[in-house]
Amino acid sequence: MNNENTHREVPLVGAPAPATRLFGWGMLSVLTAFMISNVLVIGWEFRGLGELAEWNADSMAIAAIYAILILLSSYWVLRTPHRSLRQDARIISDFNAWLIRGCFFAVLFTGIADSIIAFLRVEGLLDNIFSDQIARDMTRSHFIGPWIHFPLMVAGFSAALFSRTLGFCWLALLIVAAELLIVFSRFVFSYEQALMGDLVRYWYAALFLFSSAYTLMEEGHVRVDVFYAGFKNSVKGRINAIGTILLGMTTSWTIILIGMGSKQAIVNSPVFNFEVSQSGTAGMFIKYQMAAFLAIFAITMLIQFISYLFEAVADMRSEPGKREFAAISH
Repeated sequence: MNNENTHREVPLVGAPAPATRLFGWGMLSVLTAFMISNVLVIGWEFRGLGELAEWNADSMAIAAIYAILILLSSYWVLRTPHRSLRQDARIISDFNAWLIRGCFFAVLFTGIADSIIAFLRVEGLLDNIFSDQIARDMTRSHFIGPWIHFPLMVAGFSAALFSRTLGFCWLALLIVAAELLIVFSRFVFSYEQALMGDLVRYWYAALFLFSSAYTLMEEGHVRVDVFYAGFKNSVKGRINAIGTILLGMTTSWTIILIGMGSKQAIVNSPVFNFEVSQSGTAGMFIKYQMAAFLAIFAITMLIQFISYLFEAVADMRSEPGKREFAAISH
Protein backbone atom coordinates (compact mmCIF):
# COMPACT_ATOMS: atom_id res chain seq x y z
CA MET A 1 0.00 0.00 0.00
CA ASN A 2 1.15 3.51 -0.73
CA ASN A 3 2.13 5.61 2.24
CA GLU A 4 1.63 9.36 2.32
CA ASN A 5 4.60 11.46 3.27
CA THR A 6 3.44 12.49 6.72
CA HIS A 7 6.09 15.20 6.88
CA ARG A 8 4.77 17.25 3.98
CA GLU A 9 4.22 20.92 4.73
CA VAL A 10 0.63 22.02 4.18
CA PRO A 11 0.19 25.78 3.67
CA LEU A 12 -2.30 27.40 6.00
CA VAL A 13 -3.06 30.22 3.56
CA GLY A 14 -4.03 29.86 -0.07
CA ALA A 15 -5.91 31.53 -2.88
CA PRO A 16 -9.63 31.95 -2.09
CA ALA A 17 -11.85 29.08 -3.24
CA PRO A 18 -15.25 30.02 -1.78
CA ALA A 19 -17.38 27.86 -4.09
CA THR A 20 -15.40 24.66 -3.42
CA ARG A 21 -15.17 25.25 0.32
CA LEU A 22 -18.84 26.18 0.65
CA PHE A 23 -19.80 23.04 -1.27
CA GLY A 24 -17.53 20.74 0.74
CA TRP A 25 -18.23 22.08 4.22
CA GLY A 26 -21.92 22.47 3.34
CA MET A 27 -22.07 18.78 2.42
CA LEU A 28 -20.45 17.87 5.73
CA SER A 29 -23.08 20.01 7.49
CA VAL A 30 -25.89 18.26 5.64
CA LEU A 31 -24.38 14.87 6.52
CA THR A 32 -24.14 15.84 10.20
CA ALA A 33 -27.72 17.14 10.22
CA PHE A 34 -28.91 13.97 8.50
CA MET A 35 -27.24 11.78 11.13
CA ILE A 36 -28.69 13.84 14.00
CA SER A 37 -32.18 13.68 12.49
CA ASN A 38 -31.74 9.95 11.92
CA VAL A 39 -30.99 9.44 15.63
CA LEU A 40 -34.10 11.48 16.47
CA VAL A 41 -36.21 9.36 14.12
CA ILE A 42 -34.95 6.05 15.50
CA GLY A 43 -34.47 6.87 19.17
CA TRP A 44 -37.09 9.52 19.88
CA GLU A 45 -39.82 8.58 17.42
CA PHE A 46 -39.51 11.77 15.38
CA ARG A 47 -41.12 11.67 11.97
CA GLY A 48 -38.55 12.08 9.21
CA LEU A 49 -38.80 14.81 6.61
CA GLY A 50 -39.77 12.26 3.98
CA GLU A 51 -42.73 11.10 6.09
CA LEU A 52 -44.24 14.51 6.75
CA ALA A 53 -47.29 15.75 4.86
CA GLU A 54 -47.44 19.02 6.77
CA TRP A 55 -45.28 21.14 9.05
CA ASN A 56 -45.34 20.33 12.75
CA ALA A 57 -42.93 20.39 15.70
CA ASP A 58 -40.92 17.44 14.36
CA SER A 59 -40.41 18.91 10.91
CA MET A 60 -39.58 22.34 12.27
CA ALA A 61 -36.96 20.90 14.66
CA ILE A 62 -35.30 18.83 11.94
CA ALA A 63 -35.38 21.68 9.42
CA ALA A 64 -33.84 23.98 12.05
CA ILE A 65 -30.97 21.51 12.57
CA TYR A 66 -30.20 21.54 8.83
CA ALA A 67 -30.47 25.33 8.59
CA ILE A 68 -28.30 26.04 11.65
CA LEU A 69 -25.49 23.69 10.62
CA ILE A 70 -25.44 24.93 7.03
CA LEU A 71 -25.41 28.56 8.16
CA LEU A 72 -22.61 27.89 10.66
CA SER A 73 -20.44 26.19 8.05
CA SER A 74 -21.11 28.94 5.53
CA TYR A 75 -20.29 31.64 8.09
CA TRP A 76 -17.01 29.93 8.99
CA VAL A 77 -16.00 29.55 5.33
CA LEU A 78 -16.76 33.19 4.56
CA ARG A 79 -14.88 34.33 7.67
CA THR A 80 -11.74 32.41 6.57
CA PRO A 81 -11.55 33.15 2.83
CA HIS A 82 -7.77 32.65 2.57
CA ARG A 83 -7.62 29.30 4.32
CA SER A 84 -5.94 26.80 2.01
CA LEU A 85 -7.82 23.91 0.50
CA ARG A 86 -5.05 21.51 1.52
CA GLN A 87 -5.35 22.54 5.17
CA ASP A 88 -9.10 21.91 5.07
CA ALA A 89 -8.45 18.57 3.38
CA ARG A 90 -5.98 17.54 6.07
CA ILE A 91 -8.37 18.45 8.91
CA ILE A 92 -11.20 16.46 7.32
CA SER A 93 -8.92 13.52 6.57
CA ASP A 94 -7.52 13.47 10.12
CA PHE A 95 -11.03 13.45 11.56
CA ASN A 96 -11.99 10.61 9.25
CA ALA A 97 -8.91 8.66 10.29
CA TRP A 98 -9.98 9.01 13.94
CA LEU A 99 -13.49 7.87 13.04
CA ILE A 100 -12.13 4.78 11.27
CA ARG A 101 -9.76 4.03 14.16
CA GLY A 102 -12.68 4.28 16.57
CA CYS A 103 -14.74 1.86 14.51
CA PHE A 104 -11.83 -0.58 14.40
CA PHE A 105 -11.32 -0.55 18.16
CA ALA A 106 -15.09 -0.76 18.71
CA VAL A 107 -15.43 -3.96 16.66
CA LEU A 108 -12.28 -5.36 18.25
CA PHE A 109 -13.59 -4.88 21.80
CA THR A 110 -17.16 -5.88 20.90
CA GLY A 111 -16.09 -8.99 18.99
CA ILE A 112 -14.00 -10.32 21.85
CA ALA A 113 -16.57 -9.53 24.54
CA ASP A 114 -19.62 -10.78 22.62
CA SER A 115 -17.91 -14.02 21.58
CA ILE A 116 -17.10 -14.75 25.23
CA ILE A 117 -20.69 -14.03 26.26
CA ALA A 118 -22.01 -16.19 23.41
CA PHE A 119 -19.73 -19.07 24.48
CA LEU A 120 -20.94 -18.83 28.07
CA ARG A 121 -24.53 -18.67 26.87
CA VAL A 122 -24.21 -21.71 24.58
CA GLU A 123 -22.45 -23.81 27.22
CA GLY A 124 -24.97 -22.85 29.90
CA LEU A 125 -22.37 -21.20 32.13
CA LEU A 126 -24.06 -17.82 32.62
CA ASP A 127 -26.00 -19.02 35.67
CA ASN A 128 -22.73 -20.09 37.30
CA ILE A 129 -21.21 -16.62 36.97
CA PHE A 130 -24.06 -14.09 37.10
CA SER A 131 -27.29 -13.71 39.01
CA ASP A 132 -30.46 -15.21 37.56
CA GLN A 133 -31.69 -11.83 36.31
CA ILE A 134 -28.44 -10.90 34.58
CA ALA A 135 -28.14 -14.41 33.10
CA ARG A 136 -31.62 -13.99 31.57
CA ASP A 137 -30.72 -10.51 30.31
CA MET A 138 -27.63 -11.95 28.61
CA THR A 139 -29.95 -13.91 26.31
CA ARG A 140 -31.68 -10.74 25.04
CA SER A 141 -30.12 -8.56 22.35
CA HIS A 142 -32.04 -5.53 23.65
CA PHE A 143 -29.97 -5.81 26.84
CA ILE A 144 -26.63 -6.75 25.26
CA GLY A 145 -26.76 -3.92 22.72
CA PRO A 146 -27.24 -0.83 24.92
CA TRP A 147 -25.61 -2.12 28.12
CA ILE A 148 -22.58 -4.01 26.80
CA HIS A 149 -21.96 -3.13 23.16
CA PHE A 150 -22.51 0.59 23.48
CA PRO A 151 -20.02 1.11 26.37
CA LEU A 152 -17.47 -0.94 24.40
CA MET A 153 -18.01 1.32 21.39
CA VAL A 154 -17.41 4.38 23.56
CA ALA A 155 -14.24 2.73 24.86
CA GLY A 156 -13.17 2.05 21.29
CA PHE A 157 -13.52 5.67 20.18
CA SER A 158 -11.76 6.78 23.36
CA ALA A 159 -8.85 4.44 22.60
CA ALA A 160 -8.70 5.91 19.09
CA LEU A 161 -7.82 9.29 20.61
CA PHE A 162 -4.55 7.87 21.93
CA SER A 163 -3.63 5.61 19.03
CA ARG A 164 -2.22 6.63 15.66
CA THR A 165 -2.45 3.21 14.06
CA LEU A 166 -5.55 2.03 12.26
CA GLY A 167 -4.67 -1.59 13.00
CA PHE A 168 -6.09 -3.24 9.89
CA CYS A 169 -3.12 -5.60 9.77
CA TRP A 170 -3.86 -6.66 13.35
CA LEU A 171 -7.54 -7.16 12.53
CA ALA A 172 -6.57 -9.33 9.55
CA LEU A 173 -4.29 -11.34 11.87
CA LEU A 174 -7.16 -11.83 14.32
CA ILE A 175 -9.36 -13.07 11.49
CA VAL A 176 -6.71 -15.62 10.55
CA ALA A 177 -6.45 -16.68 14.21
CA ALA A 178 -10.23 -17.06 14.43
CA GLU A 179 -10.26 -19.17 11.25
CA LEU A 180 -7.48 -21.37 12.61
CA LEU A 181 -9.43 -21.82 15.83
CA ILE A 182 -12.41 -23.06 13.81
CA VAL A 183 -10.22 -25.53 11.90
CA PHE A 184 -8.53 -26.92 15.02
CA SER A 185 -11.69 -27.13 17.09
CA ARG A 186 -13.65 -28.80 14.28
CA PHE A 187 -11.12 -31.34 13.03
CA VAL A 188 -9.11 -31.97 16.19
CA PHE A 189 -11.73 -31.67 18.95
CA SER A 190 -14.92 -32.11 16.85
CA TYR A 191 -16.29 -28.95 18.42
CA GLU A 192 -17.95 -26.08 16.56
CA GLN A 193 -20.43 -23.38 17.47
CA ALA A 194 -22.26 -20.78 15.38
CA LEU A 195 -20.58 -17.99 17.31
CA MET A 196 -17.20 -18.91 15.79
CA GLY A 197 -18.41 -18.28 12.24
CA ASP A 198 -20.23 -15.14 13.39
CA LEU A 199 -17.01 -13.70 14.77
CA VAL A 200 -15.11 -14.28 11.51
CA ARG A 201 -17.88 -12.72 9.40
CA TYR A 202 -18.14 -9.78 11.81
CA TRP A 203 -14.45 -8.97 11.60
CA TYR A 204 -14.28 -9.66 7.86
CA ALA A 205 -17.09 -7.16 7.21
CA ALA A 206 -15.36 -4.56 9.37
CA LEU A 207 -12.01 -5.13 7.68
CA PHE A 208 -13.27 -4.56 4.15
CA LEU A 209 -15.86 -1.84 4.77
CA PHE A 210 -13.90 0.26 7.26
CA SER A 211 -10.64 0.10 5.34
CA SER A 212 -12.14 1.39 2.09
CA ALA A 213 -11.99 5.05 3.12
CA TYR A 214 -8.49 4.58 4.52
CA THR A 215 -7.40 3.05 1.22
CA LEU A 216 -8.79 6.10 -0.60
CA MET A 217 -6.94 8.30 1.88
CA GLU A 218 -3.69 6.56 1.01
CA GLU A 219 -4.34 6.37 -2.76
CA GLY A 220 -4.39 2.59 -2.50
CA HIS A 221 -7.39 1.84 -4.72
CA VAL A 222 -6.64 0.34 -8.12
CA ARG A 223 -7.06 2.98 -10.81
CA VAL A 224 -7.99 1.72 -14.29
CA ASP A 225 -5.47 3.89 -16.10
CA VAL A 226 -5.31 4.33 -19.86
CA PHE A 227 -4.49 8.00 -20.35
CA TYR A 228 -4.42 9.35 -16.78
CA ALA A 229 -0.74 8.73 -16.01
CA GLY A 230 0.39 10.94 -18.88
CA PHE A 231 -1.68 13.96 -17.87
CA LYS A 232 -0.35 17.04 -16.08
CA ASN A 233 -1.14 17.44 -12.39
CA SER A 234 -3.67 20.18 -13.15
CA VAL A 235 -5.55 17.91 -15.57
CA LYS A 236 -5.41 15.02 -13.09
CA GLY A 237 -6.86 17.33 -10.44
CA ARG A 238 -9.74 18.32 -12.72
CA ILE A 239 -10.51 14.67 -13.53
CA ASN A 240 -10.35 13.70 -9.84
CA ALA A 241 -12.63 16.58 -8.84
CA ILE A 242 -15.27 15.73 -11.46
CA GLY A 243 -15.10 12.00 -10.73
CA THR A 244 -15.33 12.61 -6.98
CA ILE A 245 -18.56 14.58 -7.32
CA LEU A 246 -20.27 12.60 -10.08
CA LEU A 247 -19.25 9.09 -9.00
CA GLY A 248 -17.92 9.01 -5.44
CA MET A 249 -20.24 11.39 -3.60
CA THR A 250 -23.38 10.36 -5.46
CA THR A 251 -22.72 6.69 -4.71
CA SER A 252 -22.10 7.42 -1.02
CA TRP A 253 -25.27 9.50 -0.71
CA THR A 254 -27.29 6.80 -2.50
CA ILE A 255 -26.19 4.20 0.05
CA ILE A 256 -26.86 6.58 2.96
CA LEU A 257 -30.34 7.59 1.78
CA ILE A 258 -31.44 4.06 0.89
CA GLY A 259 -30.02 2.57 4.06
CA MET A 260 -31.14 5.28 6.48
CA GLY A 261 -33.92 7.15 4.70
CA SER A 262 -36.67 5.93 7.01
CA LYS A 263 -37.23 3.92 10.15
CA GLN A 264 -37.90 0.80 8.06
CA ALA A 265 -34.78 1.25 5.89
CA ILE A 266 -32.30 -1.61 5.50
CA VAL A 267 -29.86 -0.13 8.03
CA ASN A 268 -32.19 1.60 10.45
CA SER A 269 -34.57 -1.31 10.94
CA PRO A 270 -31.99 -3.91 12.09
CA VAL A 271 -30.26 -1.36 14.32
CA PHE A 272 -33.52 -0.22 15.93
CA ASN A 273 -34.57 -3.82 16.63
CA PHE A 274 -31.09 -5.08 17.67
CA GLU A 275 -31.54 -7.80 15.07
CA VAL A 276 -29.72 -11.11 15.57
CA SER A 277 -28.87 -13.89 13.14
CA GLN A 278 -31.00 -16.99 12.56
CA SER A 279 -28.80 -18.94 14.97
CA GLY A 280 -30.45 -16.95 17.77
CA THR A 281 -28.95 -17.41 21.22
CA ALA A 282 -26.43 -19.90 19.80
CA GLY A 283 -24.60 -17.11 17.98
CA MET A 284 -23.32 -13.62 18.60
CA PHE A 285 -25.69 -10.66 18.90
CA ILE A 286 -23.89 -8.50 16.35
CA LYS A 287 -26.00 -8.74 13.17
CA TYR A 288 -27.49 -5.28 13.74
CA GLN A 289 -23.99 -3.83 13.84
CA MET A 290 -23.10 -5.51 10.56
CA ALA A 291 -26.06 -3.72 8.98
CA ALA A 292 -24.65 -0.46 10.35
CA PHE A 293 -21.27 -1.26 8.75
CA LEU A 294 -22.78 -0.39 5.36
CA ALA A 295 -23.71 3.08 6.63
CA ILE A 296 -20.27 3.54 8.20
CA PHE A 297 -18.68 2.60 4.87
CA ALA A 298 -20.74 5.20 2.99
CA ILE A 299 -20.24 7.92 5.62
CA THR A 300 -16.46 7.51 5.88
CA MET A 301 -16.15 7.34 2.10
CA LEU A 302 -18.22 10.52 1.69
CA ILE A 303 -16.09 12.38 4.25
CA GLN A 304 -12.92 11.22 2.53
CA PHE A 305 -14.30 12.16 -0.88
CA ILE A 306 -14.79 15.73 0.38
CA SER A 307 -11.17 15.83 1.51
CA TYR A 308 -10.18 14.30 -1.83
CA LEU A 309 -12.17 16.99 -3.66
CA PHE A 310 -10.29 19.76 -1.85
CA GLU A 311 -6.96 18.13 -2.73
CA ALA A 312 -8.05 17.69 -6.35
CA VAL A 313 -9.05 21.34 -6.75
CA ALA A 314 -5.76 22.39 -5.15
CA ASP A 315 -3.92 20.16 -7.64
CA MET A 316 -5.95 21.66 -10.45
CA ARG A 317 -4.80 25.12 -9.38
CA SER A 318 -1.18 23.92 -8.91
CA GLU A 319 -1.12 24.97 -5.26
CA PRO A 320 1.88 23.95 -3.11
CA GLY A 321 1.79 21.04 -0.63
CA LYS A 322 0.66 18.33 -3.04
CA ARG A 323 0.39 14.89 -1.48
CA GLU A 324 3.27 12.64 -2.41
CA PHE A 325 3.22 8.88 -2.03
CA ALA A 326 6.11 6.49 -1.79
CA ALA A 327 6.54 3.87 -4.44
CA ILE A 328 4.80 0.56 -3.88
CA SER A 329 7.11 -1.93 -2.22
CA HIS A 330 6.84 -5.67 -2.86
